[in-house]
Amino acid sequence: MKIVVIGASGVVGSAVAAELTARGHEVVAASRRGPVVVDVGDPATVTALFDAVPGVDAVVCCAANAPTADLVESGDAEFTAGLPGKLLGQVRLTRAAARRLNDGGSITLTGGTFVEPLPGGSFGALVNAGLAAFVQAAALELPRGLRLNLVAPGWVRESLAAFGWDPEPGVPAAELARVYADLVEGSAQGQVVPVTAPR
Repeated sequence: MKIVVIGASGVVGSAVAAELTARGHEVVAASRRGPVVVDVGDPATVTALFDAVPGVDAVVCCAANAPTADLVESGDAEFTAGLPGKLLGQVRLTRAAARRLNDGGSITLTGGTFVEPLPGGSFGALVNAGLAAFVQAAALELPRGLRLNLVAPGWVRESLAAFGWDPEPGVPAAELARVYADLVEGSAQGQVVPVTAPR
């Protein structure tokens, strides 16, 4: 399959790209600064992506993030910073992919899972829940045998280590990448797959 991985320069995206390549797929790496430029928060680049890379069988978005922000003290723009990219950007990507992917194609998005409530994470929790509800509903509307699924990771081990935190509560990126690849290659439709380290 010809698969676009968005966020392929990041910890998770690079692991997903490597896993899909190892499974024999043609991977097109896309990111804000990659050889194929796309920012899911920028509508023009999402449209341009499918013009630049025709004949795509699947798209995987690993580029979505929503920073933490205090519920009371942060301003509206800071509090809702994850809205344009992580939520609406992935919705926009899904709608564009639904028009341009090959028949029977696959769309895999990224949400998130808070194992426990996280201070500053209330808007992130809202975005994650919104993405899950969107995927489950939108999967029913997709034409031409297209499939839509969501991976909802908890902490990622390599990201925790990069922050200088204890990496043990995190899932290794390579393990997480296998979940994405299995969804791309499988038959799942409208599934939300949480991936967290064993407790």
